[in-house]
Amino acid sequence: MEKTFVRGTWQEKRAYSPAVITKGDQTIVWVAGHTGRSDDNGRSLAGDFDAQFHQTFSNIGKTLAEAGSKLSDIVTMTVFLIDARYTTRMTELRVELFGSDFPASAAITVSGFADPTIMLEVQCVAVCQ
Repeated sequence: MEKTFVRGTWQEKRAYSPAVITKGDQTIVWVAGHTGRSDDNGRSLAGDFDAQFHQTFSNIGKTLAEAGSKLSDIVTMTVFLIDARYTTRMTELRVELFGSDFPASAAITVSGFADPTIMLEVQCVAVCQ
């Protein structure tokens, strides 16, 4: 098995890779938890669940592209939510994002994140050719 690490910038300070790629019979991309606390211009998205959801998946998409993969290659994800009341909205947004071919998933409510403005974090695995 061949293993490649996607190198982040600030992630290195926290001792993790944004993703790890393994290649054997298939290429698997193991994506670390991603958030969307701020937009691409650095503007805070505090308190805006929909915006954080979209930014989170935009960030995941960028990491997957760097690994030669894409959002539609995701086979499973774990979504960590700051409040269980966001579960229904997260499901609605996920349907918009994936259509009817969505990955396996678990939603877990947490008591907090390292940054208190974060409302969700997503960790996932993608399988690609």
